[in-house]
Amino acid sequence: MPQTARPLSKKEIRQENERVILEAAEKVFAEAGFGGATMQLIADLAGLPKANLHYYFPTKEALYRQVVQAIFQDWLKAADIFDDAPGPVEGIGAYIDAKMEISRRHPAGSKVWASEVMHRAPVIQDYLETTLVEWTEGRMAVIQRWIDEGKMDQIDPRHLLYMLWATTQHYADFGHQIETLNGGAALSDDQWEAAKASVKSIILKGIGAES
Repeated sequence: MPQTARPLSKKEIRQENERVILEAAEKVFAEAGFGGATMQLIADLAGLPKANLHYYFPTKEALYRQVVQAIFQDWLKAADIFDDAPGPVEGIGAYIDAKMEISRRHPAGSKVWASEVMHRAPVIQDYLETTLVEWTEGRMAVIQRWIDEGKMDQIDPRHLLYMLWATTQHYADFGHQIETLNGGAALSDDQWEAAKASVKSIILKGIGAES
C-alpha cells in the first residue's frame, strides 16, 4: 500500500507560506517597484488570501524589507569564501561564480535592490548605512591583505568590489538585453559556464591575480 503523506506541522506550513509570499513579492516589486506594488497583487500571484499576507507581514514595507534583506543575505553568503580563501584567485573566483549564479536564479531580487538604490534607498537607507557598510569594510580588509601579501596588484579594494557587483548583477538587471543579444533566448547552461569563466579571467588578469 502507498504510504500516506505526513501532515505538515504548523512550523512547516508557516515556512512554506512565507517562501511562496516572498517569491511572489520579489517578482511584483521587481516589476512594479515599491510604489506600484500592492499587497493584493502579491497575494494574487502567491495564490493566497490577502489576509494571509498581513498575518505574516503586517505592512507592505515590512514585506519589502524582507525581500531586500533576503537577496542581500544571499550575497553575504556568496562572499563567505573570502574569509578562508588563500588568495584572490580562489576567493574572488568563487565569489564571481556564486554572484552570477544568484543573478541567474534570482534575477528579480537583484532588480528590486537596484531600483531601491537608484531611488536613493527611501526604505532601506538604514540597512545600507549599517549592514552594507560593515560588510564592505570587511571584504575590503581581506582584499587589502592579499595586496599586502603580493598576491595581486596595488588597486583600490573599494572600486574592485564596485566592479564585481556591477558585472555580476548585470546578468540579472539587464537580462532582457542579454537575451535579445543572444537571439532572443536565455543563456544555456554552457553559455553561463562560459560567461563565468570569461568574467573571472578578465577580472583576475586585470588585478594581476592569475593562477
